[in-house]
Amino acid sequence: MSIAEILLTLFGIIMLVPTIASLTRFDQWWVRGFDFPRIQISFLIMLMITLSIFFYSFEETYHYIITGLLLLSFLYQAAKIYPYTYLAKKQVISFKGSDPSSIVSVLVSNVLMTNRDHERLIALVKEKEPDLLLTLETDKKWEEELEVIEQQYPYGVKVPLDNLYGMHLYSRLKLEDIEVKYLISDEIPSIHGYVRLNNRSRIKIHCLHPMPPSPTEDPTSTNRDAELLLVGKDVKKDKESVLVFGDLNDVAWSRTTKLFQKLSGLLDPRIGRGFFNTFHAGNRFLRWPLDHVFHTSDFTLIELARLKSIGSDHFPIFIKLNYEPRAEVLQEEPEEADGEEKEWADEKIEEGNPKERDV
Repeated sequence: MSIAEILLTLFGIIMLVPTIASLTRFDQWWVRGFDFPRIQISFLIMLMITLSIFFYSFEETYHYIITGLLLLSFLYQAAKIYPYTYLAKKQVISFKGSDPSSIVSVLVSNVLMTNRDHERLIALVKEKEPDLLLTLETDKKWEEELEVIEQQYPYGVKVPLDNLYGMHLYSRLKLEDIEVKYLISDEIPSIHGYVRLNNRSRIKIHCLHPMPPSPTEDPTSTNRDAELLLVGKDVKKDKESVLVFGDLNDVAWSRTTKLFQKLSGLLDPRIGRGFFNTFHAGNRFLRWPLDHVFHTSDFTLIELARLKSIGSDHFPIFIKLNYEPRAEVLQEEPEEADGEEKEWADEKIEEGNPKERDV
């Protein structure tokens, strides 16, 4: 066995680890962390397959085994991210008409609490003029700097915190029955309530920013998963027009986010349109979609865009939707969760030990 074959075999086995880990339901941060860089993992696996073809003689059985397993691993990873490419069918149809009274636009921005380049976000808000602006990681200093937009945004909810989980919601449209809740942790707020569109339609909103699984914040994904799944179940139960948006600290293709969609019946406008990677803004080669907007099937899409950098580690994301109840018959909801998936969701919610169950 040559040195090239030894190295190729070693790195080939290493590149199988992310796929094997993804097949498990372990919630340790280092296992769930493999959910995020599927694009990068797919590229590296394809590179290993290419090197195998060039450097393996295929005179040994293990040459076929390693290459075959790498190929299966690539197909698995590619299948996970395929729905978010232009090749896939769009889950949300585009709006072709013109009815300003039924339009709602949302801008979500994780500002990075230590980022003091406030003017870049303020300029972006003035440029895009969203109906709803959700800022995350906003502390008292950010709140003070954003006072300049309050004349254009007469409705708002302010939860300034210095623990990276502050949250501010600014709205041009009337907000109703707004509540700030701490669903899982006393340190992690979320905003829930209703927004009244110009055509008088009442839309329920959930603004979320759960804690990610990481060695520095939460050693498991349990709390994040519990919060997402709890909200997902509530959406399905209420049977209302709904928007869920925020930094979910999870990627669109993860088991938890897909189950969230199945439980809630919400649509993902990314599907069939691209990745719209929002994190990490400072690293071109390590990016994935963490910031999301999900909605019920009575909305159609006018615009979806990842916006320019504001100095944060997240890019802002912007969406403009048209409230169109008749679209429900044209848009297919995600397949409903089966019995095993519902049971797993209930287990995750119980493990999260929620402080409130009525979202």
